[in-house]
Amino acid sequence: MTSMTFRKRPLALLSAAALLPLVLLSTQAYAECKRGDLDTLYCDEDGDMVADRPADEAQWLNPDTLIFAYTPVEDPAIYSDIWQPFIDHLAEVTGRNVRFFAVQSNAAQVEAMRSGRLHIAGFSTGPTPFAVNLAGAVPFALMGSDSGQFGYTLQLFTHADSDIQELADLKGKRVAHTSPTSNSGNLAPRALLPELGITPDEDYEVVYSGSHDQSMLGVVARDYDAAPVASEVVDRMAARGLYDTDDVRLIYESDRFPTTSYNYAYNLHPDLVEKIEEAFFSFDFKGTELGEEFEGVEKFIPINYKDNWQVIRTIQAANGVSYTPENLEE
Repeated sequence: MTSMTFRKRPLALLSAAALLPLVLLSTQAYAECKRGDLDTLYCDEDGDMVADRPADEAQWLNPDTLIFAYTPVEDPAIYSDIWQPFIDHLAEVTGRNVRFFAVQSNAAQVEAMRSGRLHIAGFSTGPTPFAVNLAGAVPFALMGSDSGQFGYTLQLFTHADSDIQELADLKGKRVAHTSPTSNSGNLAPRALLPELGITPDEDYEVVYSGSHDQSMLGVVARDYDAAPVASEVVDRMAARGLYDTDDVRLIYESDRFPTTSYNYAYNLHPDLVEKIEEAFFSFDFKGTELGEEFEGVEKFIPINYKDNWQVIRTIQAANGVSYTPENLEE
């Protein structure tokens, strides 16, 4: 994989000057090393499928202010407030200032971590491999229960009054997928539905809505005949009263997938990484807005990318996905 140029986006945290060191690194620093699918900025000598920390300690980042971002959502301002209790906890444990950065696209979020301007981030399921391979993200945690359970399902909804009763009835319909890199919103249905007798783009028209929220609201408004979405997203939407559950009907649900991964940048100082992990794994969701938003979640649980994202990589491989900036669409 060669070095890359991302398309400009209004909220990207980049400048030509900021990118210049990265371009030099990609052409000079790691000319010969094991890397698998990783971009040429990174090495993977230990075979864990994520970027190794730089051998040169001078390249370790130890910023006074940490930038944290959650996945792109319909209303970033709401999530800034929801995440504040955790932001305060992260600041207390690390002894650093922590700022919440609201991103509007997966590409901008990956771009920001690659540039060195984003230090900790929650990446959606499908974009996580892009963050790992293009931006040096290191997944280390997921939200889960005390018993260690985690994950979400692909759910496919239609309007309650629709004539669609089963998957076969999707033929000839207009179905909203979220975005090309979304797991439950695009890649999983493309990999799983053909085995059940229905093939996206062949049996029904695919229209990209831009987000799970827009897909679901579009079904409610009858802009789309149906939509595959992430169960955790629509559950939170229903809890906030963004749609009436009586207006939709579930016609398919998959097995469970891993949910949003929480990552640190590969080149953070190891002492700082230790404090970041301590903050995540010691955070108590009970009684916080974060705990109320993510119902059923009780703590962050440790994970690793190689094992926990195997099913996602398999789905992406079945869709012919390669981890390039061109494939990381909004």
